[in-house]
Amino acid sequence: MSTKRRSAGTVKTLAPILVLVLAVALTAACRQAAGGTGPAGSTGIGSPTVTPYGYGLVFLGPGDCGSRGRDFREVPCTSEKAAARVIARYGGRPSAGPSCPAATDFVLHISESRPAADEDGDGEVGQGYACMRNLEPPHPGDPGGGGGPHTVVGDCVRNASNGQVKETACDGSGTRAPEFKVASAVVHRSQCPPSTALYVQLGGERPVGCARRV
Repeated sequence: MSTKRRSAGTVKTLAPILVLVLAVALTAACRQAAGGTGPAGSTGIGSPTVTPYGYGLVFLGPGDCGSRGRDFREVPCTSEKAAARVIARYGGRPSAGPSCPAATDFVLHISESRPAADEDGDGEVGQGYACMRNLEPPHPGDPGGGGGPHTVVGDCVRNASNGQVKETACDGSGTRAPEFKVASAVVHRSQCPPSTALYVQLGGERPVGCARRV
């Protein structure tokens, strides 16, 4: 499952606090979210092209950019501090909302510091999540990149604990070497080729990934 860490402070009074969902730690079994509250502006799956809301009009709205570092903040996309762009933005929680586009490199959970309206005691109220793509390489969400919220054909994985697998870079640049590569996606396991050594849950219309050893 994914892990997350909270930023050190707010952007401004009552400004959203960002929680970075580390996509590289997602397991293949947790890749696909279904249903949801609907988008607050989004793009088509696999397309990083969006119509910007404009800097400052909506906090991290579609087309807006954020800075690098632990304290992820919205900045103009023309700024030298801009590191990633919002390619889709949804309300609710990632686990209950629409899936991010395939081009997503990482996901940001956005919340607002409002202790009076808080429900779980941490002083924050959820404001949805933003699907982010780096402005420059590397792009871990691309096939073989070793990250992103989805496992797709072309990605590599390694065995983890409890029968789960985790995505890792196919070129070996990750902390762990790849063991399997998803060669194709099918509807049923019986459709995988004889060379298949591992079945990986992908989600979507063809939810079974047929992975071979590398």
